[in-house]
Amino acid sequence: MTILKSNYTYALPEAGLPPQTERFADRAIFTNAYAFIPREVMTDIVTSSLPFWQNTRLWVIARPLTGFSETFSHYIMEVAAAGGSDRPDDDSAAEHVLFIVDGSIELEYDGKSHSLEAGGYAYLPAGLDWRLHNNSTEKAVFHWIRKRYLDVSGIDRPLPFITSDKAVIPVSMPDTDGAWQTSRFVNPSDISHDMHVNIVTFQPGGVIPFAETHVMEHGLYVLQGKGAYYLNGDWREVEGGDYMWLRAFCPQACYAAGNIPFRYLLYKDVNRHMPLHL
Repeated sequence: MTILKSNYTYALPEAGLPPQTERFADRAIFTNAYAFIPREVMTDIVTSSLPFWQNTRLWVIARPLTGFSETFSHYIMEVAAAGGSDRPDDDSAAEHVLFIVDGSIELEYDGKSHSLEAGGYAYLPAGLDWRLHNNSTEKAVFHWIRKRYLDVSGIDRPLPFITSDKAVIPVSMPDTDGAWQTSRFVNPSDISHDMHVNIVTFQPGGVIPFAETHVMEHGLYVLQGKGAYYLNGDWREVEGGDYMWLRAFCPQACYAAGNIPFRYLLYKDVNRHMPLHL
């Protein structure tokens, strides 16, 4: 099966608010096993701001919640022209993944500046001094996933790196003929990393043919296409711009619909012992 990366696009939150004539009914739901945040509710009214960020707003679509999903936060950042920050995060224990979906940013660390456009991916380890600015005349939009890094004695922290969706060769799952692929930005055997943020791609008709049930927490933002997702006994129709937030052991499966690839950005926690304290 031939995979055409030129067909890849990235969904964005829509500006504004629904009209007053819009029906109240919606697809949003929060359960004890998962949350589903459809694109329709990521509107202006739920945006927020951050200290020391200029000309910037964000949608917080996941944050640690006791008794639910506890390892990560997930923001969608919208940085206007001349916006950004020289002090993006005061939490020195936090590691970061940035994935650009619109416009361009300038990312600076270790005395060097890097330009990232849509599809660009950056990993920034805990303790790194970094800065981010939008030097263009158009807005920039990116996903920012944060996790408190879990140090292990005898294992060095990962180094920062920059790559892109286009640069990573997707790996096909066994016996799927390319219908189900994963773009892995980090080598799975690199034990220094305690989170993976990948892109999963299903060609139309591709399917997860069993209900995955595992300890990893997930955040899944649909970048493109349509599908149906099975979540703890419920089927949810999903499309570009929707978000699913899963606690550990939530059963999950899916199949791709439509006539274009179904793709999502996927967070999961990996490679560490389970804490035995509350």
